[in-house]
Amino acid sequence: MPSVSKRGEIMPESPIRKLVPFANKAKSEGKKVYHLNIGQPDIATPAEALAAIKNIDREILEYSPSEGILSLREKLTDYYHRFKIDVATEDIIVTTGGSEAVTFAFLACLDPGDEIIVPEPSYANYTAFATIAGAEIKPIPSKIEEGFALPPIEKFEELITPRTKGILICNPNNPTGYLYTRAEMKKLRDLIKKHNLFLFSDEVYREFCYSGAPYISAFHLEGIENNVILIDSVSKRYSECGIRIGTLVTQNEKVRENVMKLCQARLSPPLIGQIAAEASLDVSEEYLLNVYDEYLDRRKFLVDGLNRIEGVYSPIPMGAFYTLAKLPIDDSDKFCQWLLEEFSYENETIFMAPATGFYTTPGLGKQEVRIAYVLKKEELAKSLRILEEALKVYPGRVG
Repeated sequence: MPSVSKRGEIMPESPIRKLVPFANKAKSEGKKVYHLNIGQPDIATPAEALAAIKNIDREILEYSPSEGILSLREKLTDYYHRFKIDVATEDIIVTTGGSEAVTFAFLACLDPGDEIIVPEPSYANYTAFATIAGAEIKPIPSKIEEGFALPPIEKFEELITPRTKGILICNPNNPTGYLYTRAEMKKLRDLIKKHNLFLFSDEVYREFCYSGAPYISAFHLEGIENNVILIDSVSKRYSECGIRIGTLVTQNEKVRENVMKLCQARLSPPLIGQIAAEASLDVSEEYLLNVYDEYLDRRKFLVDGLNRIEGVYSPIPMGAFYTLAKLPIDDSDKFCQWLLEEFSYENETIFMAPATGFYTTPGLGKQEVRIAYVLKKEELAKSLRILEEALKVYPGRVG
């Protein structure tokens, strides 16, 4: 038998999806499973997007341009301008989801052996994308006791080597829900400028900022315009994860040239997804406001409920629709699997993501889980009750 690649063997499993077989088995046994593990909103996709798909008037579903349909990119330019992100149409490249945008950004900017500094916990698949590029993630842990604020900038300085090529942030953050402040972003800017690094900024959740402070994009930072690579996606804001449309946005012409070679090699982003995404950009402010208010309501309900359970602590997330909660347990991987395999309350159980997969540093996240508040409050209430009852009888409870 021929050997498989080392790259494939060292690729990490998704902490969000690796327990799916256990969830499926629980369902096959007649249990109801509440999915708190994945950022799949239950909010309806805009009617405009669905209508655009239903009313496609084409005789051929053809390749689109490798960089994406021009009319979509023009609309995206207007969209970004609403957030004072001053980019031109040619700065925007449409990708097959935000995941491809991150992968292409790494492949375009990094050589094998290069290093990227990433505050952790961070979106688990960043490590997988770095592995594809042959790059190495250098993590800097943030602390739940500090609400997962940006670690001291001195910690970043300590990690910078001749192999360091960039810093990656997610703002608002997945999995913590933390929203970086203007002061924190300025510190990052100064560091990026000092060492001439790339700043990869995943801003998929910009619509969901709850602090009342102005949203600070990496594109708002003066003096590093050619260092910034913005990652974006329509998946979350319009509840259309399945159409797989994202964007890579940069004013760095050399980066765009490299990315375009990758885009040409994969031919084109999904045509039907682009049609739906373009229609979604016409949604009313009322739709977006209703979605925002719904998540705001769910956030308060979930976090208040978590902090009422004995031994549980969740900071208040200021963005996105996740929280990372600390539980009185020995091992979050074991606990989340136990919930699906061995536990039920009134024939129902919950599916959460173990936080270990959101850390690169071994041993961190053992007592933490990521919870996505993408379910209605009635289902969140049942989930909280299930968690409370589970913690009473879990064999590995600590504290």
